[in-house]
Amino acid sequence: MTSAVTTDTSARPGYGQLLRTPGALGFVLPGFAARLPFGMLTISILLLVQHTTGSYGSAGIVAAVTGISMALSAPLMGIFTDRFGQTAVLLPVVLAHSAAVTGLAALALLDAPVWALALAAVPTGASVPQVGPMVRARWAAKLEGSPLLPTAAAFESVTDEFTFVVGPVLATALCTGVHPAAGLVTEATLTLLGGLLFAAQRATQPKTHAPSATGEKRAFALSFPGLRVLIFAFLGIGAVFGGMQVSLAAFSDEIGNPGANGLLYGVFAAGNMIAGIAMGAIAWKIGPRRRLILGYIGLTAAASVLWAANSMILLGALGLVVGLFIAPALITGYTMVEQLVPAGARTEAFTWLTGSIAFGQAVAVILAGRLTDAHGSSYGFLVPMGATALALAALLALRAKLAPTAPSRIVNASAQEAAPAARTEAPAKGRAHAPVTAPATGPSGSRNRVNERGMGHRVPVTVD
Repeated sequence: MTSAVTTDTSARPGYGQLLRTPGALGFVLPGFAARLPFGMLTISILLLVQHTTGSYGSAGIVAAVTGISMALSAPLMGIFTDRFGQTAVLLPVVLAHSAAVTGLAALALLDAPVWALALAAVPTGASVPQVGPMVRARWAAKLEGSPLLPTAAAFESVTDEFTFVVGPVLATALCTGVHPAAGLVTEATLTLLGGLLFAAQRATQPKTHAPSATGEKRAFALSFPGLRVLIFAFLGIGAVFGGMQVSLAAFSDEIGNPGANGLLYGVFAAGNMIAGIAMGAIAWKIGPRRRLILGYIGLTAAASVLWAANSMILLGALGLVVGLFIAPALITGYTMVEQLVPAGARTEAFTWLTGSIAFGQAVAVILAGRLTDAHGSSYGFLVPMGATALALAALLALRAKLAPTAPSRIVNASAQEAAPAARTEAPAKGRAHAPVTAPATGPSGSRNRVNERGMGHRVPVTVD
């Protein structure tokens, strides 16, 4: 597969060259159609249940149960995908999810009690297909040893940004302009059609990593401390999404213009997308750990003043700034997985981060919903402020866990088997559980040359 792309590490590969990779569009386009619904699900549930019950608190409970169920099931789905393959997992999952979403929407329209809606939300969240991590795994398999691999990481992170911010805008427009249930109906339809199309692209699926077939020990992604630190950071990002969704909707109701919710969230989305595209185009001269911390400091500062906005113009401006700072933190965190987790557990690692966003979003929706019902939208904005401050504190305290000895020294399972001596090297102080390391000139030389350019967005290796 790698022969299809250039391996000249002196080149500066871009998005156009990446998308010209043979077979890429075959999984990128259906993959996008199948993952966009993830960004639509929470806000669609929130708006429908609030419409039928009249309570943001009740809507927050149902949306939160969905997010928690997804957060708990996502890592298991990642493990099964690594072991049994993407098609084997996707086919039953997309069918189950479409049926579960349809059932939840029907119950809401029939004015079912909140406990029944919460019960229906469990299979709805647990069956959310983890298409984003699957697309990343396909890029990694197709571009192994190519300088296009970091570009693919940047492209996927921008795509995630698009999903996280455009999905809610689309869902809001459908729920407020067409029908309160239109968001969920569209979400179920896109998941089914996009998921089936994506699963049909068998030629680009990565190989499975069943221990019985390779004889290697299964390294679970959560055993790597750097990933656990990223999970804390992503919980805060999820809380921003959840708190913004509830509080912007409530603010729009308070000013007597419910349709303004879509506009305000669109401004927030614009900031996110501008920063996301820039993140993938800039050749950074600072290390990813420092980029993550600086981006998170900016995000925390911006989220801390949302509660003070007393006009639509001011809230839109502050939302734009929050969006500008989400992208650096989110994109850098996703790309750091390739430095911190071996290839055999990487799909699982991505699902942990996706699930962390969903969990943070779920908790934020509950808290912001209750605060908004009791005190108004300005109190709902306190949730993103508090969550990002806590996550930033954890990130600063545990930042040493995010620094592997060198980006090129993370090895996959096959390299571990080929270099047993490297496994016994004593790690640096404070990194007793750091990823396994290997010499810079190992059995996978071409891959190491790519990694030395940085696993972020075509970034040269720098001292962080």
